[in-house]
Amino acid sequence: MTEKTTPLWEVFIRSRTGMAHRHCGSVHAADAEMALQAARDVYTRRGEGLSIWVVPSAEIIASDPSEKGMLFEPTASKIYRHPTFYEIPEDVGNM
Repeated sequence: MTEKTTPLWEVFIRSRTGMAHRHCGSVHAADAEMALQAARDVYTRRGEGLSIWVVPSAEIIASDPSEKGMLFEPTASKIYRHPTFYEIPEDVGNM
């Protein structure tokens, strides 16, 4: 007899206004609403969260690190993306 598994959900929390959501862990839950409640109970016990995202782990697609060159190399030929040839005036300070 095969056992039905509960889906795994990835949890992202935004701790303050203006900050980005950050991955903080995973929870098992039957549906999105239960995943949201479980994430709240597990990852925001001290009230540190402003917003929670839950995403089914099975829906996340990632690039393969071994294909890094093919995926990211085309940006190296676009020098305008790396403003190293600009001179910054002294009045600007640290930039």
